[in-house]
Amino acid sequence: MLLSRRLAAEALGTSFLLAAVVGSGIMAERLSAGSVALALLANTLATGAALVALILVFAPISGAHFNPAVTLVEASQGRLPWRDAPAYIAAQLLGAYAGVASAHGMFELPLFAASTHIRSGPAQWLAELVATFGLIMVIRGCARSRPAAIPAAVGAYITAAYWFTSSTSFANPAVTLARCATDSFSGIRPIDAPAFVLAQLIGALAAAWLMDWLLAPAPQAAPGISEVEEEVV
Repeated sequence: MLLSRRLAAEALGTSFLLAAVVGSGIMAERLSAGSVALALLANTLATGAALVALILVFAPISGAHFNPAVTLVEASQGRLPWRDAPAYIAAQLLGAYAGVASAHGMFELPLFAASTHIRSGPAQWLAELVATFGLIMVIRGCARSRPAAIPAAVGAYITAAYWFTSSTSFANPAVTLARCATDSFSGIRPIDAPAFVLAQLIGALAAAWLMDWLLAPAPQAAPGISEVEEEVV
């Protein structure tokens, strides 16, 4: 597949992902009558469902990374040429900000607004490490045994991780940086983003290493005496 087509798929897919995350957060906040739990539930369901659909659409074109952490893992494992990785990440970032702008436009808000939503502290950094570790674990595990299940598995995992992590599972550097540009339910202060991104990258690389070890083929045992005797006979 031509690189230009793959980059367009990454940008478009990431844009719709952010439109789903931010747009559903705005809608949920407006309709939940002040119930944060209800708003989070609506935000969660919309994001998980959008992920399934977007991966199904774009996986045959670009691999449907939509995530610099996934792109770096794929490149480090030799499944994406390193020369393509910077372009993938640039496309994801461009698409992410476009998604924020489109969500804001649909709700008659300024296209970008610096977030004031505080998300900081060791507990949330650990949550991002765990969330991203789990995401890579799910992707790599399914890729080995059930690749057709990846869209549903990723959507289900992110839906769950919204609720079992204190950070609500950003698990994606492009998503994190773009969410700095929305002062809405799903935003994060720009000053809080670098620690999130660092935790995400550590979690992703740790998961890639561990899953490669877990899924490595078992070494072939040396032939036993009986096997040698049979060959001689």
